[in-house]
Amino acid sequence: MSKGESKTQIFPASLVSLAATLWAVDGIVLRPYLYNLPVPLVVFIETTIVAIILTPFFYRNFNTIKNLHYKDWIAFAGVAFFGGALGTMTITRALFFVNYVNLSIVIFIQKLQPVFAISLAAIILKEKLTKEFILWASLAIAGAYIITFGFNLPLINTGDKTAIAALFALIAAFSFGFSTVLSKRALRNIGFQLGTYLRFSITAVIMLIIVLITQDFNSFSNISSTQFWVFLIIAFSTGGPAIFLYYYGLKKISASVATICELAFPLSAVILEYFVHGKILSPVQWIGAVILLFSIIKVSGIEIPSLFNNDDK
Repeated sequence: MSKGESKTQIFPASLVSLAATLWAVDGIVLRPYLYNLPVPLVVFIETTIVAIILTPFFYRNFNTIKNLHYKDWIAFAGVAFFGGALGTMTITRALFFVNYVNLSIVIFIQKLQPVFAISLAAIILKEKLTKEFILWASLAIAGAYIITFGFNLPLINTGDKTAIAALFALIAAFSFGFSTVLSKRALRNIGFQLGTYLRFSITAVIMLIIVLITQDFNSFSNISSTQFWVFLIIAFSTGGPAIFLYYYGLKKISASVATICELAFPLSAVILEYFVHGKILSPVQWIGAVILLFSIIKVSGIEIPSLFNNDDK
């Protein structure tokens, strides 16, 4: 790959990393305000708000939507179900079962998300991984592990529900990895703006069905004024805008590269933990941070040949 091509990869890859950083802000700073609410209700409200805000994209691109192939709809439905609904609910449930212990087996399993995404990208999108990519991707995953656990093993004894928590975490890791691959496929024939609208609107419909089944609407009256404002902040920062950035970047890079760039999430999370909760990184964690950051930069310059070439539209 030429130097010029490498530079064209770095900008969209950096936007994916920025989106992952915004998700870290969401998890560390904003989402804790919503922990007393049912997870399905939280996901339904935040996705519905963003879908309503982005409704103009529906009217502006009605002809495009009308002419979408059924495979495009299947891909978006998969993104909404696996990424928007199943992944979010299972990882939250898994963390609940281990009492939100940061060094638990749940967090370790979640670090396997890129493995699922890269494997599925190779199978579904026919992305051809180079030795250089495999090297730096492996180092990035190792760096993400070191940031969280240092050179220690994850905690196994986190209560009598550790096994079921691990199962939920595995489902979440697969769901988010699959969602990355499906998102790349879903964006093949449309722009990132319309893609963002469809992602949120379909997720909102799925979550409406789930909320009706679980009867979590009964908790709607428990939403405080502070939580209402948190929902709006999420919608205008870590929700819609983050997916805008993510989809813009993902449309121009491979799913395999994107999933490694998403590891900016744990890197940003530990930095935020310092500023928000005063948790200082150990020297070992700093080593992991350097390895992860350098690996993400190296991966960002690698172009992966794919069945779905960049800039399909």
